[in-house]
Amino acid sequence: MHPAFQNASSAVPITFATKSTWDTVSAALPATARRFAAANAFAAKPGQYLALPAEDGSLAHVLFGIEDASSEWRDLFRPGQLPGLLPAGTYSFTNEPHDTRLAALAFALGSYRFNRYRKNDAPGARLVPPDGLDMVELTRMADAAALARDLINTPANDMGPDELAQAAQALAEKFGAAYSCIIGDDLLKQNFPLIHAVGMASTRAPRLIDITWGDASHPKVTLVGKGVCFDTGGLDLKPSSGMLIMKKDMGGAANVLALAQMIMDAKLKVRLRVLIPAVENSVAGNAFRPLDIFPSRKGVNVEIGNTDAEGRLVLADALALADEEKPDLLIDLGTLTGAARVALGPDLPPFYTNDETLAADVARHARAENDPLWRMPLWMPYDSWLDSKTANLNNAPGGAFAGSITCALFLKRFVESAKSWLHVDIYGWTPSAKPARPEGGECQAARAIYKLLSERHG
Repeated sequence: MHPAFQNASSAVPITFATKSTWDTVSAALPATARRFAAANAFAAKPGQYLALPAEDGSLAHVLFGIEDASSEWRDLFRPGQLPGLLPAGTYSFTNEPHDTRLAALAFALGSYRFNRYRKNDAPGARLVPPDGLDMVELTRMADAAALARDLINTPANDMGPDELAQAAQALAEKFGAAYSCIIGDDLLKQNFPLIHAVGMASTRAPRLIDITWGDASHPKVTLVGKGVCFDTGGLDLKPSSGMLIMKKDMGGAANVLALAQMIMDAKLKVRLRVLIPAVENSVAGNAFRPLDIFPSRKGVNVEIGNTDAEGRLVLADALALADEEKPDLLIDLGTLTGAARVALGPDLPPFYTNDETLAADVARHARAENDPLWRMPLWMPYDSWLDSKTANLNNAPGGAFAGSITCALFLKRFVESAKSWLHVDIYGWTPSAKPARPEGGECQAARAIYKLLSERHG
């Protein structure tokens, strides 16, 4: 069970209230508690917290405000604020928030702290699990989120391509999966020229991580995660403000590993493959240049329109490899475009697929898991924007329009044989703390996709 949860016979009660239910909730409180709440102007505003004292001064009861059921928008993770508010102790829900399962998950997610370099006192609040919840499943999802967050939050000096590979190998060993890794110039020998080109300027060799798990007779599900451990932008150098959080540019890989952990831990009936091109996009005399042309594993020659559009290059070779074995479902996650953030912001990653059933299932599970995703179109009229005058295609069309769509169309060129393909352009970062989502690295899309796969292959 997750450390945020604790079985106990006694606990401080937490009562949820909304503006519309507050009168009813307060009427059930002792008179002294009602007067204390009134004196503290408690009105059950969303996120408002009040600790009610007992006669001896100890903590007797907690009141917490959430959105009205009729509100146009309700943050189902609102209870994830509680671990940061409550004093150390054991607590339990006395009534149901809008979604008890998500509230309990939010409590665990909100208990996360990154403390590798600085001692942070972990929240001392523990929640007695509400009745009827699958705590194994909630723990599985909370642990996976912590894995993704830890990997993303670790700075690039301690999370380069080799360290990312070590984390992947440790995960593979934990679940008895097969692991291999192609490193440095062996990428050229084994025909991964784009991965090599992006990573060759770094003193830390590029590599392709490959994990295989599960019964070979089960449906093939392949996950591909962008593992750019730091992105300077290459010779098309990012400004300092754009480079500041580029340790998160391996967020696709981190979330793919989190998703793989959930799949293997749940023993889903799939033949799982995980591919992570792990590189550092650095500046040096041998860095790849604008208008250079490189072959790809697929045999398509790619002109470099911008060295800062490196993520799609490393994913292209990995997707081509994945596509060769014709998986039933091919999924890639990557922190790819600023255009996605301009369109949808940091909380709402776009996803792309031509599989209508898959699109509907992804959207449904994203809503159910409070793991927001929004479908965007693979708009084929823009495909011609990828044309190059000197090669088969350009990695970064000129102009400021439809950047996330053209990135998806670029990747689509490398997927032909997979029965179904899903591309998600995640951010992998929470810029400012929200309930259950501390500032820093974030697990995005993994929970929604895991629940989809559980439904199909559980």
